[in-house]
Amino acid sequence: MRLDDLVIGALGALRINKLRSGLTTLGIVIGVGAVVAMMAMTSGFEGYVNKQFSGLGSNTFQIQKWPAMRMGGSRHMSKYRKRKDINIANADAIRESNEYARFVGAELWSFGGLVRSRYGTTPPNVFVAGGTPEFVSNNGYDFAAGRNMNAFDILHDRNVVILGADVATALFPYSSPVGQHVVFSGRRFSVIGTMAARGSFFGIGSRDNYMVIPITAFVRIYGKRRSVNITVQAMGPEVFEQAKDKAIQIMRQERGLKPGQENDFDTFSNESVIDTVSGITRYITLAAIGIAILSLIVGGIGIMNIMMVSVTERTREIGVRRALGARKTSILWQFTVEAIVLSALGGLLGLGAGYGAAYLAKAMADLPAAAPVWAVVVALGMSSLVGVVFGIYPAWRASQLDPIVALRRE
Repeated sequence: MRLDDLVIGALGALRINKLRSGLTTLGIVIGVGAVVAMMAMTSGFEGYVNKQFSGLGSNTFQIQKWPAMRMGGSRHMSKYRKRKDINIANADAIRESNEYARFVGAELWSFGGLVRSRYGTTPPNVFVAGGTPEFVSNNGYDFAAGRNMNAFDILHDRNVVILGADVATALFPYSSPVGQHVVFSGRRFSVIGTMAARGSFFGIGSRDNYMVIPITAFVRIYGKRRSVNITVQAMGPEVFEQAKDKAIQIMRQERGLKPGQENDFDTFSNESVIDTVSGITRYITLAAIGIAILSLIVGGIGIMNIMMVSVTERTREIGVRRALGARKTSILWQFTVEAIVLSALGGLLGLGAGYGAAYLAKAMADLPAAAPVWAVVVALGMSSLVGVVFGIYPAWRASQLDPIVALRRE
């Protein structure tokens, strides 16, 4: 018997008991749907994270007192709280001695700034950054208008400011901010530039609600009791690790650390944050595969059970076919193909359910969702394999029926 005849016959047999066939495939649908949905969301999430964590410029890493991802509770964080603050002199030392570094910048941050202009006032939630001229390139920002800070602005502690896109729009909705003035912390600042918009961060908060002033002006307003973040941009990707190793060496010398003593500062880059997130999504992927395997096993048991029932119900049909000359292998293939078709249909329904769940999550959470091809192939392959594994025994039982005994069965 040809394969297409077997498939058509299997579909006809399954169509007779539509409800039973549908319920039998439910475990397969859940398993395949779980794999496809989770792979689509985790794959899309990783791509989204890559985009969102492009905060630092290319070939750039940061040195800071605190770890990039603060997890573990207050007791765990007390270790970092005891560290000495990093200062501007540390950044100067790296700038002077690291031959692999193109730009070395120092920056400080504070939250809760309120800024006014003659045209409007921001809410008291503006991020205020104090930086050096390297701030823009090392953080991957682009100018919309105006100029960057320069060494003269830093040296002479000038009241100049660069506005993020949201702040610029709030303060100067109908005119260009460059050349105009804003008032911050009771001081008058001249706007020398505005940044291009970068959009939201994970759809939660804007990445454009900030302003940048010279780091010397920041220290004058907020005081010196803060730890500086140092950003280092390597000469190129080929010397990125050398630039990082040299910066760590200089920092250890600056902070008087002995050989073998643990660093009392942290380094991170876009890649290190992305690697951390990728590790988390890897565990999510393994959990999804575990759920899928359990669901497929349950679905497979259901297929085996229903195929055993089908063999019992169709004993007389099997006897007639054997009496008319059908071989045991024909009966074996007939019921095996029925199990595979039943399982494959469940896989296709699960594929549709998985894509539906992923796009629903995309619509609700504004996260990209794209199932990799391998996940689709594996999911459908596993569902078909379940049909073979759990359908072969009922099919073998059917092929072993004695035609005389089968014909006597009412």
